[in-house]
Amino acid sequence: METELSQQSDHSLAKFAGTSAFVAIAGIADAVYLTVSHYTAAAVPCSITGGCETVLSSNYAELFGFPLALYGALAYFAAFSLAVLTAFGRHQLWKLFGILSFFMAAFSIWLIYVQAFILRAFCQFCLFSAATSLLLFFIWAAYLFYRRK
Repeated sequence: METELSQQSDHSLAKFAGTSAFVAIAGIADAVYLTVSHYTAAAVPCSITGGCETVLSSNYAELFGFPLALYGALAYFAAFSLAVLTAFGRHQLWKLFGILSFFMAAFSIWLIYVQAFILRAFCQFCLFSAATSLLLFFIWAAYLFYRRK
């Protein structure tokens, strides 16, 4: 009986982690696109929000001389790696995934604040990244609630 519950819990964790890995891939794609655009000075099409250039060329778009998108790509890759390793049995890494996703979501909320109240412009790719970061955290939190049932 206990082994059955443990296997069911392991299977559920693998599903949550697998979903997180899939979401992290979307975040990687978005962040890599913005990073490449930054280094190639390519214009980013901004048909939905219209403020991409304002946001991406602001003082808030870089940290220590590197674009925030590069940090995002690294964070999404770390989240992807932790989620995949968790899905394949390294369950102790799920807690580290949760910590990372919390900080990613918190930083994303800060960046949304910057766009809304400081820059007064929105970048659709940045908003997509924020939504992805928040979704990763919500998946992690949903597993915690699911596990308590």
